[in-house]
Amino acid sequence: MCWYSTLLWFTFAQAMARPTDSQCVLDLKRERAKCSFNKEEITNLLDGGVEKTANRRQIEDLFLSDPEFLDPIRPEYMSHEDRYANELRKACHMVRKFNEDEKVQQIVGQMEGIRTLMGSGLGVALTKDGNPLALHYVMFLPAIMGHGTVDQQAEWMGRAWAGQIFGTYAQTELGHGTFLRGLETTATYDPDTQEFVLHSPTITATKWWPGGLGKTVNYAVVMAQLYTKGTCHGIHPFIVQLRDEETHQSMPGVTVGEIGPRLGLNTNDNGFLRFDHCRIPRTNLLMKHSKVLEDGTYVKPANDKLAYGTMVFVRVAICFDSYRQLQRAVTIATRYSAVRHQSELVPGAPEPQILDYQTQQYKLLPQIATIFGIHFATKDVWDTYNEVTGNIQVGNLDLLPELHALSCGLKALSSGDASSGIETCRLACGGHGYLSSSNLPRIYTTTTAAITYEGENTVMWLQVARYLIKSYREARQGLALHHSVSYLSAQPASTHTTSQLSNAGLVEAYKATVSSMVSETAARLQEYCDMGRPFEHAWNSSSVLLVKCAQAHIRYFTCEKYVVGVENPGLSEGVQNVLRQLCRLYLIYHITLNQGDFLRSGALTGYNMSILEGEMCRLLAALRPDAVSLVDSFDVHDRILDSTLGCWDGNVYQSLDKEHSSIVASRKMSVVLGGWPSCSPRLGPE
Repeated sequence: MCWYSTLLWFTFAQAMARPTDSQCVLDLKRERAKCSFNKEEITNLLDGGVEKTANRRQIEDLFLSDPEFLDPIRPEYMSHEDRYANELRKACHMVRKFNEDEKVQQIVGQMEGIRTLMGSGLGVALTKDGNPLALHYVMFLPAIMGHGTVDQQAEWMGRAWAGQIFGTYAQTELGHGTFLRGLETTATYDPDTQEFVLHSPTITATKWWPGGLGKTVNYAVVMAQLYTKGTCHGIHPFIVQLRDEETHQSMPGVTVGEIGPRLGLNTNDNGFLRFDHCRIPRTNLLMKHSKVLEDGTYVKPANDKLAYGTMVFVRVAICFDSYRQLQRAVTIATRYSAVRHQSELVPGAPEPQILDYQTQQYKLLPQIATIFGIHFATKDVWDTYNEVTGNIQVGNLDLLPELHALSCGLKALSSGDASSGIETCRLACGGHGYLSSSNLPRIYTTTTAAITYEGENTVMWLQVARYLIKSYREARQGLALHHSVSYLSAQPASTHTTSQLSNAGLVEAYKATVSSMVSETAARLQEYCDMGRPFEHAWNSSSVLLVKCAQAHIRYFTCEKYVVGVENPGLSEGVQNVLRQLCRLYLIYHITLNQGDFLRSGALTGYNMSILEGEMCRLLAALRPDAVSLVDSFDVHDRILDSTLGCWDGNVYQSLDKEHSSIVASRKMSVVLGGWPSCSPRLGPE
């Protein structure tokens, strides 16, 4: 048996040794004994039902019990080349398992299973520093499904699913990201040869950032400006072969490679791509919505908003992924806070658990509350997406603008809240949270990337603001508005203060505050225009306020869905009570963080604020006994947490000591025996 296999089996034996109640530290036993609700019920709620919980656990067991997914050496101790080879080895094995393992296929379908795995805690546990094949499943295949004709899907999908070809999605350029109309890559149609000629006219036209592009993939869906008969018809998707399927050498007219080390996700294999008059067949233009005929005639899509569907899907997926990442971080920090004893709360008394300090509760409990807020809001948008997708098929696009605005805003809110929340969790763990073995640094760097990709958050907020201002102006004209912005139909009652501090009353305070902010910002925008400024300059001069309006609107939307979600009559009394407390904490927490907006609008008074601040402190104390049980209900496997601080049994210091010892031993063995198995996307380990 080679050194690599020996290390795998040695590590596997250690990793699969599950903790028992007898091994659990006394602090966590006491915490779990306080639980006031049914933990399994919350697990089922977050998973989407009892059956989905069972399926998730079965998938986790099948993958986590496979020794091929273990890392005998922590990635931090590998070279860049070895890290990439290791993660690619596991990614290839993952694909084989979905294609060939009958047990996996019985539990969940191939497409749903791979998407679930790529975007779940299990996926990031298996390929810790980024999956070089992720974009193949998350973007390449969905782009062909969303933009390709039936014939094009038949030509490409089978080979892509079988792993005969691997692709990525090449949109972002060195000089342009979110502003798609500014992309410089051109695709000019040549009717004499019935080919498109792809070209990068400037250095800033270089495609930059696509995952898997550096060394892994051989195809890409490339977004480029379509030119035919001397006219530019805007951005369109093209399937382009980048590397030879047998030799993996770059195709003529294609220059491709890596972009270098990054803050995180360093085995995502992000790369660059440049074209020098690269030719592809006319039929490589994905033509589900628009076409170019043989003579070069352009046939435009029935509606230019039809392409929104894929973007919405990806942004909603980011929302789910963001709160799952926050789940991991707050589970680690909360368990550690129950085990760690520090300082003296009462002079001369034993050192208390740091979870007993109100400041620690203030750091962690709002993060637990945030997970449920994002869950309820994202589920609502996901249900709307499915409804809109059905309507599109019959030509009804009425809800598409609202869905676009909600998905933009919720993507920005969830990724921003999750990133800041994870950093708060890291800080809550003191010095040990700075260790790589805590896994908090990696969770943070993985999550904070979502603030930028698939729509940079400031740009997303301004997209929401554009929808708000448009809706506000339509309301002033007497037009009916969609539900999420219907409150703009009434003039803001800036002098009306709510007399009710119930959940419903606080949601009304959010609504009145947002309405006042939008009304005031719209008036300022109009004032700039009346002064003779072009609208675009007036918009830029108001953009800080516009972003604040968008943030307040999506926070209000999340609060509204949160309140509705916790009043589910199907929930047991214990679960409903703890969720109501978390919802209440979420409402008050964000009011106190932004109290100036509520006071300025007149929706709440200083006296109201004083009452709410006192209630927030009482909520922290009331939720404190259930803190560990709440994070237990997230049901995150120890292998997925991958943390010395957050393990289920609470043996933090033993885990830290064992981690150090195993690293020293594995590094010595690696040095003595040398070399990491090479791997290719098609063949796996050689």
